[in-house]
Amino acid sequence: MLESLVRKNILALKPYSCARDEFKGRDAHVFLDANESAYNSPFNRYPDPLQEQLKQTISQIKGVPTENIFLGNGSDEAIDLVYRIFCEPRMDNVVAIDPTYGMYKVCADINDVEYRPVLLSPNYALSADALLQACDEHTKVIWICTPNNPTGNDMDRGELQKILTTFKGIVVIDEAYGDFSDLKPMRSFLKYFPRMIVLNTFSKAWASAAIRLGMAFASEEIIALFNKVKYPYNVNMLTQQAAQELLSQMVRLDRWTNEVRHERAQMIPCLMELPIVKQVYQSSANFLLVRVTDADAIYAYLVDNGIIVRNRNRVTMCQNALRITIGSKEENNELLGALRRYKQK
Repeated sequence: MLESLVRKNILALKPYSCARDEFKGRDAHVFLDANESAYNSPFNRYPDPLQEQLKQTISQIKGVPTENIFLGNGSDEAIDLVYRIFCEPRMDNVVAIDPTYGMYKVCADINDVEYRPVLLSPNYALSADALLQACDEHTKVIWICTPNNPTGNDMDRGELQKILTTFKGIVVIDEAYGDFSDLKPMRSFLKYFPRMIVLNTFSKAWASAAIRLGMAFASEEIIALFNKVKYPYNVNMLTQQAAQELLSQMVRLDRWTNEVRHERAQMIPCLMELPIVKQVYQSSANFLLVRVTDADAIYAYLVDNGIIVRNRNRVTMCQNALRITIGSKEENNELLGALRRYKQK
């Protein structure tokens, strides 16, 4: 079944074989196989192309076998690989909720694949029927971000299940913000949905956007396709080392996540009492979508005060809305102070 979804050239592809792929199984101390320099250790050596040691650590934390894990240069690499593996340019299409994370469409445009946005309800709820009605025989992928960006809300699990059990293509569930949600992560259900791909990232709850490391969890067959098509050394040694060091401090990471949740709860009533705020939307992410009286003017005012939020005024269904990331207590208080001083014209 999966083979029928994969582009024929990808099925026939003979992947690049690097030196580190060919040598396995025995200890060695002299490496003269990869045309590396003998100097400037350890940076002279190519990194592990499949990040085996790091995957073992992630496997223990996430509860997913290593053979079901792909690591990439940010989640964007996994997003792009979905198009390159499954979508025939100028023939296939994908369906996505709208509004949502912009890279799904950017990657569709880069790969010359039709992108079909389907509006969420006025309160940003997901309709499985609406998404499925937008599909046809050339729809290869459905994109769902939950908690969603920029709206912040969880998508209904019953609607997700309907899509996963009805749609015959690939369903990508992007849980970049999942660590801030109370819902059980979708990677826990991989064995029930063999065509589901779940995305995670080191950039949000794990506070490591700078190292550019994303995760994809999927069936062993899909992960094999990702490894077949990816560039040989897609995750550098410094990133792998930084990730290992980070994951040795899970108590600290959990504390950061709990602090964000606490600050998010504190911010909502403080924002709601401001006369310039019309609505603060429910959020299971590390940000709040806030509808205000004049998003452009308030955004410009905050910039003048050295405070940067995201103006979502021109995003579908987000008119006069600002997306505000939950910062430290000090940052949040500075933002609130500036908004209290704002004078409407």
